Amino acid sequence: MEKVIISISGMHCASCALNIEKFLKNVDGVIEVNVNYASEKAYIDYDPGKLSRQDLEKAIEKTGYKVISPEAGALEKKETALDAEQNLRTKEILSIKVKFIVSLVLSLPLMYLTMAPHLGLPLSKFILENMALVQFLLATPVMLAGYQFFNKGITAVVRMHSANMDTLVTLGVGSAYLYSLVSSLLIWLRIRPYSTGALYYEIAAFLITFILLGKLLEAIARGKTSEAIRKLLSLQVKTAIVIRDGREKEIPIEEVVFGDVVVVRPGERIPADGLVIEGHSGVDESMITGESIPVEKSIGSEVIGATINKTGSFKFRATKVGRDTFLAQIIKLVNEAQGSKAPIQELADKISAYFVPTVLLIGILTFAIWFFFAGLAFALTAFISVLIIACPCALGLATPTAVMVGTGIGANNGVLIKNARSLEFAHKIKAIVFDKTGTLTEGKPRVTDIVLVKSQDKAEVLRYASIAEKRSEHPLAEAIVEAAEKDNLDIPEPDAFNSLTGLGVIARLGGEIILLGNRKLFTERKIDISFIEDKLKVLENQGKTTMVVAYKDEILGILSVADTLKEFSKEAVNALKKLGKEVLMITGDNQTTAQAIAGQLGIDRVLAEVLPQDKAFEIKKLQDEGLEVAMVGDGINDAPALAQADIGIAIGAGTDVAIESADIVLIKEDLRDVVMAMDLSRFAMKKIKQNLFWAFFYNVVGILIAAGILYPFTGFLLNPVIAGSAMAFSSVSVVTNSLLMRRYKRNI
Repeated sequence: MEKVIISISGMHCASCALNIEKFLKNVDGVIEVNVNYASEKAYIDYDPGKLSRQDLEKAIEKTGYKVISPEAGALEKKETALDAEQNLRTKEILSIKVKFIVSLVLSLPLMYLTMAPHLGLPLSKFILENMALVQFLLATPVMLAGYQFFNKGITAVVRMHSANMDTLVTLGVGSAYLYSLVSSLLIWLRIRPYSTGALYYEIAAFLITFILLGKLLEAIARGKTSEAIRKLLSLQVKTAIVIRDGREKEIPIEEVVFGDVVVVRPGERIPADGLVIEGHSGVDESMITGESIPVEKSIGSEVIGATINKTGSFKFRATKVGRDTFLAQIIKLVNEAQGSKAPIQELADKISAYFVPTVLLIGILTFAIWFFFAGLAFALTAFISVLIIACPCALGLATPTAVMVGTGIGANNGVLIKNARSLEFAHKIKAIVFDKTGTLTEGKPRVTDIVLVKSQDKAEVLRYASIAEKRSEHPLAEAIVEAAEKDNLDIPEPDAFNSLTGLGVIARLGGEIILLGNRKLFTERKIDISFIEDKLKVLENQGKTTMVVAYKDEILGILSVADTLKEFSKEAVNALKKLGKEVLMITGDNQTTAQAIAGQLGIDRVLAEVLPQDKAFEIKKLQDEGLEVAMVGDGINDAPALAQADIGIAIGAGTDVAIESADIVLIKEDLRDVVMAMDLSRFAMKKIKQNLFWAFFYNVVGILIAAGILYPFTGFLLNPVIAGSAMAFSSVSVVTNSLLMRRYKRNI
C-alpha cells in the first residue's frame, strides 16, 4: 500500500469533496480516501500494483475538478510543489477577484435600473424603451463570470449522478436568469409589454456577485490555515557545501546523499541530519527544543537539519537526508494530521451527503405551495432564496479548518498531533500513565548525595570514589567519574583495580586501599559500618543506590547515585492533577525505588516491577476499568503500550518505533507539553462545536425564512440577493472563527 496526497482545484463546498471521495472509492485499487475540502487535498491509500498516481489524477479530473500539481514525497521536491501550488492558488484568487469586480461593476447599474422606477430616480427615454435589452446586456456577462458554478453543478448531476452546492446555484440563479430571458423574448416579440415584475436579471447578477465575493474571502482565509506547513518548509536549506573529490562544492540540497561530508559555517542552517566529524560550535536548536541557548557540538555530536549554527565551523557526515530528516518527518506528520478527519466530522459528512437533495425537495415544495397561494413571481422568489441560502460550505469547513489551525498551533509549540482523532479525543483522557525511565526521569544515573562521615570535604569523598571507579565500565561508575570531572577534580589512575560482583570495587593508590561498595563488601572486610546504618536507610528509602567510601579502612562518607527527575516533571504532574486527571507511573523497577520516585512527583498510583512485554496489558486493565487512558513513553519497549492506549504520547528524543506508535509526539521532551496537548484539544473542540452550531444554525434558520415561514405573520419574504449574501458570509464566518484559534496561548 502507498499513500499519496493530491491537490485539487475547483471544489466549492463539502458536497464537492464528498462526491470526489465517493467516486474515488469506487476506483479499483483505492484502499482508503479522504478528500479534505478545507485544504483542497485528496489523501489516498492505494495499491500500486493496480494503479498509479497518474491514474488517480485522471480519475479526479473525470469528476470535473482540476489536479493542481504533483507532490513528491521528498522534502526538497515537496517545497517546490508547495510553491507551485501556492502560485496557482494566488492565480485562482486573482481570477476570482477579477470576476467579482466585473460582476459588481455590471450589477450596480443593473440594480439602479431595477430600483429607479420605485424610487422616482431619473432614467433616459432610450433605457425605458429598451429596459429588457439593457438588463440582458448587463446581466449576461455576469453569468459568464460565474460559469464555473454552472459547469460544476451540471457535471455533478451528469457524471456523478449527485448534486452539490453548485447544483443549487445553477438551479437558483439559472431559474432567475432563464425566467427573465423568456420574459425578455416575449417583450421583444411584443407578445406582452414590459413590467417591472417580469424580470429577475438583477437577482441573478447579484447572486453571482455575492457568491464570488464569498468565494474570494473564503479562499483568502483558507490560505492562512496552512501557514504552519509553509513556516516549517521555510526552515529547509536550499543548498549545501559538501566535500567532493577533496574539494568543497556547493550543491542543491536534493543532491546531498547519505555519507556526504558537509561543511557548515557560522550563521548557516544545517542542511541535513548527521554526526560531527571535525570542529566544534554552538547550535541554536530552538526550533526543536524551544531553548534559545545554543547547544555545544563537538566530534561525535548529533546535529539536526534546519537548526542554526551560531559560532564556529564544523564538518559532519550526513546520516539522514531528504524525506528521512527530522524536519521532513515533522512536516509529513503535520501534513497528514491536517488532512485527517475527526470523528465529529463524520456527522457533518453524513448530513452533507443528504443535504443538497433535501434542499432541492424543500425548494420544490416551497415553489408548489406559494405558486398555489401567491402566484408564479412570489413562488419563484421563494424557490430561488431557498436554493441559494442553503449552501453546505460552512458545514464542510467547520471541522477541517479548526483541525488545520489546531495541529498547526501544536506544531509551532513542539507538539505534533498526528491525526484529527487525537486532537478531538485528547481532552477526554481520564488517566495518564507515565513510563519512568527516560520519560519522568533523565534515564541516566547521576550522583545525587554525598554524606560526610570521617571526611570534612565532599570533594575528597567524590575524588576517592572516582579513583576507585575510573577503570570500571559500570553505568554507576560512569556517573561518579562524570561528577568528579564536572567539579574539575584530579583523578589519578589507580595502581590496581578489582571489581567484585554484587559487592563493589577495591582499588589501590600509592599502596593504600580504597573501598567503594555496599554493606556486604565492608562485612567481608570486617569493617564496622553499623554506626551509619540510619543514614544508609534514609537514602535507600528514597530509591537511591547507596555506596560507602573508605580509604585506609576509614569510612570517609556515603555516596548515592540515582536516576534524576527531568525538569518540569513534577510541574506537569501537578498540572494534570489540577485538571482532574489520574496520574500513574509504570516501571520495571522494584516497588521501593518506584514509590520513592513517585513520592517526589506526587504520583499516588504506581505500577511497579512490570516487564516490558506486560506494559500494554497493564494499559488494557486500566481501560477495562472504564478509563480513557493516555500512555507517555519513549523507548522501544513502550511501543506496544503506546499503541494500546487511547492516546499514545511519545517523547521526541525517543526511538523511531515509539514515535511511529504514538498519536502525539512531544518534540521538546518537556512533559508540560502533555498538559498543553490536552488543553489545545479542549480549545479546538470548543471551536469545532461553535463552527458546527453556526453552520447548522445558518442553514436551518435560513432555509425556513427563505421558504417564507415568516410571511403569513410579518409579511416578510427573504430577497434572493440577501439570501446570497448570507450564504457567502456564513462560510467566511466559520473560517474566521477557526483562524481566531491562532490567538491561543498555552497555560503552562
